[in-house]
Amino acid sequence: MDYIKVTFTLNPVIPEAREILTAQLGESGFESFVDTDNGFEAYIPSNLFSKNILDDLFVPFGNIKISTKTESIKEQNWNKTWEENFFNPIIIDNEVMIRGSFHHKKENIKYDIVIDPKMAFGTGHHETTSLMMKFILEEDMNGKRVLDMGCGTGILSILCSMRGASQVTGIDIEEWAYNNAIENCEKNNINNVKIIHGDAGSIETEPYDIILANINRNILLNDIGKYATSLKKDGKLILSGFYENDLNIINEEAKKHGLKNLFIKSDNNWVSSSYRKM
Repeated sequence: MDYIKVTFTLNPVIPEAREILTAQLGESGFESFVDTDNGFEAYIPSNLFSKNILDDLFVPFGNIKISTKTESIKEQNWNKTWEENFFNPIIIDNEVMIRGSFHHKKENIKYDIVIDPKMAFGTGHHETTSLMMKFILEEDMNGKRVLDMGCGTGILSILCSMRGASQVTGIDIEEWAYNNAIENCEKNNINNVKIIHGDAGSIETEPYDIILANINRNILLNDIGKYATSLKKDGKLILSGFYENDLNIINEEAKKHGLKNLFIKSDNNWVSSSYRKM
């Protein structure tokens, strides 16, 4: 299948603007996104692309300038392209390895997670992912009921299952992520993870022991109350997807909903923070 690649340049680069644009593009048929220093790249099958999609984009930031460059990409072996250009295996705390099926497993790795692309991308490899995984490695997951909001490729859900969680629910608003998470759970022989296509309105009524949310600041601020309601007493909420200078406002919102801040981890100005429901 041939694809169209659209390169977005943002000036200034506002993370929230990137999130808003990719959400709109995802609803219009774009399948994958790659962050760049100046914006991001977006990929859509050629037969689904229309210039009207770009013309109809809306970002509520009056001071931001957005420019685009469009190019055609002929059908190719996406796994080979992905392997050669985009995806190096990642090892976290010498316990977790995230790799493609075309990579060899490293010896003495306890949790081996295999992620293959829906198109060429979508691994979720980012500082926030590794921060969330570090929290998961420290938590007692045995027998726990876990919710993974914004599950993406499903790697956090998969790790929770490998760590002994009894039930895991992953929710993502992007259809490509929903499909890819299901595929990756199957690839890793995970059978206790349920993936849902939706947003926070799709959270089930039975409370969770642990809720993970690696999304962005604005969505977190909007949904923290829903997460708190969906947690058992003494349950834990682990958040990421925001910067160090957003931590105070995140903590203030969490406190409003009876959540006590426990620990904070940071990497390259990105933050992950854990809370307990009091």
